[in-house]
Amino acid sequence: MSEAATHVQPKVEQDTTEASHHPYFRPKDAATLILVDRSGAIPKVLVGKRHDKVVFMPGKFVFPGGRVDKNDHRVPVAAPMPSELEANLLKGSPKTTPSRARALAVAAIREACEETGLCLGRTSENARGVSEGPWQPFADAGLLPDPSGLFLIARAITPPGRIKRFDTRFFTADASAIAHRVDGVIHPDAELVELVWVELGSQPLADLHPMTKNVLGELHRRLATGPLRHDAPVPFFYAVGGKMQKHVLPG
Repeated sequence: MSEAATHVQPKVEQDTTEASHHPYFRPKDAATLILVDRSGAIPKVLVGKRHDKVVFMPGKFVFPGGRVDKNDHRVPVAAPMPSELEANLLKGSPKTTPSRARALAVAAIREACEETGLCLGRTSENARGVSEGPWQPFADAGLLPDPSGLFLIARAITPPGRIKRFDTRFFTADASAIAHRVDGVIHPDAELVELVWVELGSQPLADLHPMTKNVLGELHRRLATGPLRHDAPVPFFYAVGGKMQKHVLPG
């Protein structure tokens, strides 16, 4: 692991439901976006309920996310992500390049728009440059994706032996950054059949995937201290000897 890791906190939620006898697969870059509404006394986060017939986590509440796509590396953006965010994304091992860091932030925005219909962007005369596949909603709304308001909450690598492995960066952004809503994304036959804003600590969040619960706990602690900051320590979850460990990368 990275030499930047300062200490280990071994108490981590463990996933004991998935088989671990598959051949080694190299983790794929992935990104998740947790949207937060802080307009009330208790912050709320947006979760989506997965279709009952999907293979992975049917009927469970999840945060939007998925693999980095090749187009995420070259799509234009409305504003660069903060240098502090890039620095956080470069921490840990395996190493991340600046171009991969940018693609991860962009992927989080794309996945959120694809799965929830909520798009984080900013009006731009260059929006026609994103009129391709999943970026069409941005072009239609005259927007470019805007990663400038993202914060990195955690990084987690799926343990070896799983049939699918991801090196996932968990981002958060304030709900005020939502610039456009695409109608018809959520419906009974979609991957996500329902969207719900739920208060931190509420029941739907108790049934999340163990690693997602770990990340949500980190977000909850950071929100309790005031406005989000890029210089807060970033937890890095990875497996050692079949158990998930947590290293904290310094801010």
